[in-house]
Amino acid sequence: MLEHEEITEAIIGAAIEVQRKLGPGFLESIYEKALIVEMGKRNLRFLRQPEVVVFYDGQRVGKHRLDLIVEETIVVELKAITGIEDAHLAIVRSYLKAAGKKHGLLLNFGRVPLEIKRVLAP
Repeated sequence: MLEHEEITEAIIGAAIEVQRKLGPGFLESIYEKALIVEMGKRNLRFLRQPEVVVFYDGQRVGKHRLDLIVEETIVVELKAITGIEDAHLAIVRSYLKAAGKKHGLLLNFGRVPLEIKRVLAP
């Protein structure tokens, strides 16, 4: 069994339901709001658009705004694009590092079926 499998599967199930009902073509922000509704139905706790500070050599050098952190464990990045590229995976890894989390999901609502990538911290 994968670490945090139940949470991950609940998030993916919610995202699949959103994709099934809305289909492709909407803005990322619409998918985010719909996913929040669907995750609420599944009693998943989440933070929406949390900011995390990025440090370099002990000094603050910037910040990231994440799409979602679910159950204080999984960073969820949403896209509505034609396809996921390596650069998108690298961005999620940077979010994980900045947030001090180990697990992430990259969900692309721009494709049918929903494109799902699990991402682990470097």
